[in-house]
Parts: sequence; C-alpha cells; structure tokens
Amino acid sequence: MRGNNLQTAQGVLSIVALLCLLVGWFHIFPENINLFLSKRLFYVLVGISFILQAPFVGNRNFVYPMYAAAGLCIVGAFLPYDSSFNYIKTIGLLAGIIISFSNRSYQGR
Repeated sequence: MRGNNLQTAQGVLSIVALLCLLVGWFHIFPENINLFLSKRLFYVLVGISFILQAPFVGNRNFVYPMYAAAGLCIVGAFLPYDSSFNYIKTIGLLAGIIISFSNRSYQGR
C-alpha cells in the first residue's frame, strides 16, 4: 500500500474504531456487544492501523516500536476483561500515538 491507499485505509480504520468506542460509551447495544466493540474490536482496529503505518515511519528507529505498540494493542484486546494485565493495550495505544506524532514532526523537517 502506498500514499493515498494507505491514508484511505487508515482513515476508514480510524472512523470504524471511533464508532466502536462511541457505541461502547453510549451503550447503544446490549452490554456484551458494547464491551466487545469498545474493549476488543477498538484495540484490534487501532493495532491494525499501527501495523499499516509502521513501514512508513520516517525515523527507521521507530519501525519496530510501532510494531510492538500494535502487538500490545492486539494482544491486550484478547485478554479477559478483568485481567490484571489489561493495561498493556492502553500502553500500546499511547505508544503508537506518540510514535505517530513524532513521525509527523520528523516528516516536517
């Protein structure tokens, strides 16, 4: 995937992920579906977005950390809801966002 195709795929993933999060917050569906959408599918979609973005990170030192952030999001999404390790998906999300923002400032130079 290159250029516009990558941006389109990431845009679609981002919109679907946000919809999943909003559905979970506003309790539109039964509780088990809301939990699935906001606590599992959201993080899987974000992880996939990070995987798509990783090869195109401007600073080559951040490619593998981006893959690691994606892995944390995806693995964390499949942990039980009451797991004491549930925080790893949030760490993956924050790490991926930080790397994404640092990539934007790197490309601007």
